[in-house]
Amino acid sequence: MTAGPIESSREARPQVGVLPMRRTPEGGTEILLVTSRETRRWIIPKGWPMKGRKPFEAAAREAYEEAGIVGRVGKRPIGFYLYEKRLKSRDAVLCQVTVFPLEVRKQLKKFPERGQREARWFSPSEAAEMVIEAGLAGLIRAAGNRDPKKKR
Repeated sequence: MTAGPIESSREARPQVGVLPMRRTPEGGTEILLVTSRETRRWIIPKGWPMKGRKPFEAAAREAYEEAGIVGRVGKRPIGFYLYEKRLKSRDAVLCQVTVFPLEVRKQLKKFPERGQREARWFSPSEAAEMVIEAGLAGLIRAAGNRDPKKKR
């Protein structure tokens, strides 16, 4: 399923997200993806900015709610991507997701959206193939060459 052309005249709505990463015992990197609740496609944890929270804090909160992951979130974004979000009204809105790195330290058994989504670890190249947004795939590929412990 691919989205139609995105009109450049539309103003993108801001969203925040995390790219959850962890080191493998062999020294490689793995990326955690979750499924969206409606279409079940592979995405990263993301959502709307939250009043009273800095963007990276809101992104980390989304990671906890959607995937039960906690860890060290970077305060500086690693990039952004655009996508079309289908609203309950069936309208589509253009969203720009600012993505922050998240070094995952723990994956909880209980979290708010448990049972509503699937979460799975992938190699960066596999994760890039699983997502449909070209911009997100590029961020994932670049992250495969980045050390998640490196200070941002």
